[in-house]
Amino acid sequence: MLGRATTLRGVQPPIAKQVPHTWTRPTGPADDPWAWLRDRDDPDTIAYLEAENRWSDTWFAEHSPLVDTIFAEIKSRVQETDLWAPVRKDDWWYVGRTEEGSSYPIHCRGRSAATATDQVMLDENAEAAGHDYFAINTFDVNPQHTLLAWSSDTDGSEQYTMRFRDLATGEDLSDALEGTTWGGTAWSADGRTLFYVTADEQMRPSCVWRHTLGTPQSDDVKVYEEDDERFYVYIDLTRSGEWIVIDTASKISTEVRLIPADRPDAEPLLVRERTPDLEYGLEHWGDRWVVLTNLDATDFRLMTAPIEQPHVWTELTPHVAGHRITSVEAFADHLVLHEWADAQPRLRVLFRDGTERVLHVSDEPHDVELESNPEWRATTVRYTLQSLTTPASVYEEDVRTGERALLKQTPAPGLDLGQYTAERLWATAADGAQVPVDIVRHRDTMADGTAPMLVYGYGSYEASTPPWFSVARVSLLDRGHVWALVHPRGGGELGREWYLQGKLEHKRNTFTDTIACVEHLVAQGWAHPEKVAIRGGSAGGLLVGACITMRPDLFRAAVAEVPFVDAVTTMSDPSIPLTVTEWEEWGDPRTEPMASYMLSYSPYDQTVATAYPAIYITAGLNDPRVSYHEPAKWIAKLRAVRTNDATLMMRCEMDAGHGGPSGRYEVWRDEARVLAFVLTELA
Repeated sequence: MLGRATTLRGVQPPIAKQVPHTWTRPTGPADDPWAWLRDRDDPDTIAYLEAENRWSDTWFAEHSPLVDTIFAEIKSRVQETDLWAPVRKDDWWYVGRTEEGSSYPIHCRGRSAATATDQVMLDENAEAAGHDYFAINTFDVNPQHTLLAWSSDTDGSEQYTMRFRDLATGEDLSDALEGTTWGGTAWSADGRTLFYVTADEQMRPSCVWRHTLGTPQSDDVKVYEEDDERFYVYIDLTRSGEWIVIDTASKISTEVRLIPADRPDAEPLLVRERTPDLEYGLEHWGDRWVVLTNLDATDFRLMTAPIEQPHVWTELTPHVAGHRITSVEAFADHLVLHEWADAQPRLRVLFRDGTERVLHVSDEPHDVELESNPEWRATTVRYTLQSLTTPASVYEEDVRTGERALLKQTPAPGLDLGQYTAERLWATAADGAQVPVDIVRHRDTMADGTAPMLVYGYGSYEASTPPWFSVARVSLLDRGHVWALVHPRGGGELGREWYLQGKLEHKRNTFTDTIACVEHLVAQGWAHPEKVAIRGGSAGGLLVGACITMRPDLFRAAVAEVPFVDAVTTMSDPSIPLTVTEWEEWGDPRTEPMASYMLSYSPYDQTVATAYPAIYITAGLNDPRVSYHEPAKWIAKLRAVRTNDATLMMRCEMDAGHGGPSGRYEVWRDEARVLAFVLTELA
């Protein structure tokens, strides 16, 4: 299992065995001597992952003073005992809090904002005791405020167990629902029935169930099952509390069904049958439905429909090219739209009389997201605003007058936020497209071509990546690094067309856009040409892998977190999780022309005998989204074929999944390792 190479404290880097294996592809036979790593039950698989962990542990042990220093810096910038902004729902105020020394939040409620911590509903620390990993998914109080439906995952597999807590006694009922997923929940109006979602063997949320409290899960009624493997199923309760909405969605079309919350046993009402390239979603607006759709509207528009005829649509707001409406939230007397315009997120309020106003929040590159707003008749809206230089801040704003109150800004002890500055730049892609990139730096760091730079990117699924504040990032900025956030095609920052130009047969644009941004930043003096690192996770890990295989000379270091790097092999196998649902994003490589096109950028396939940057890779043994074997195979191949001896290591979380370790202290320690790697390799 282990071979001879440069050692650290006598520990050798693991060399994975090679077992002949050939894939049959439209592009011809493909040898893959590390295909055996797909078999988790092979003892050599776990032994290899553990050997990689020992190698990375040894590297981090040699750099432990730096890791410990950065961890201490992160910890010092966090107010460990803290309270969130309480949220009102009916006669209760709900809040979360944290305590120094505790890894997880504590959820509470009270009869006023001042007494919101009086009753502890759920202490995640108590529930996490005895588990190396712990994550909450569902946290849903019934309309009577007497029961809490909550679900948890203790291994990162994203398979959750649902429980029901009596909020008067603090005890869980005997009901326990196994195998629930992240597809949402919805209570009936009487608070005695809960709708939930389970997944199929490919981990696709596919089936809606109705559970009556006090009955065994075996008696639950199957309400809807989606057989088309391209479609996910989600469920939710409207803010009005009157309707349960079942959304069935692929990457390019949707279908919605409705159930009255006061008649939970009613047959779901289909709104419109699915049509290729037609997406729509419904919000209940009292006397009508509001429909968000791309019908004859690339960047979506709003329409309305009668309650009794939800399929009959009339335009409410017209389509505006480049202004992508991503969601709409209905309140009794107004709507709040979240949209992207000019590569920035914003909130727009639309009133019943047809008037509207845009909430102006910041001129700096920023993120603005709706906070919890559970009250149907609210006349204010809560949102979170943050930027590269401003911590997350919760505001409450009167939707008509614009009067705004700051309810909570996440404390950043010891930081002088005025020492940091951010700005937006634009780079020219190979085909002339203008690509936005946001940078943040310490005010003393100048564009003189000497600064190290870390570039972060994602660029897939039409997921727009807004700037966010990070106390950990400050450890780079204070050491003279520039941090850059690229917005390549494949994301949604500049509208639906920006996404379409970075998917399927245009996917390479995501990677060449990123490379163009890096070249622009170097040319403008924002980075030393030999001190650039790149970082991304999941599909962003694909971006990292593609960039360093296309242009290994451009980067000194790379961090690929749970990276999707074996694209052709994975997308050729419909039996593994998520493959079929992903064909509409990446393409199906079982046939041409996508077989050749995907092969042209798949990092695992494009890894050849050349010098690569220093690379730190992460994986999760229980990851249901990007299986551990993709990063494991990639590092095995890199170590076998590369022509240099730069740092190369992988850390596989043996008790976690796609999101890495749980618990805030472990998350901080994990981030400290990443930053220590970047600082060391860019020194």
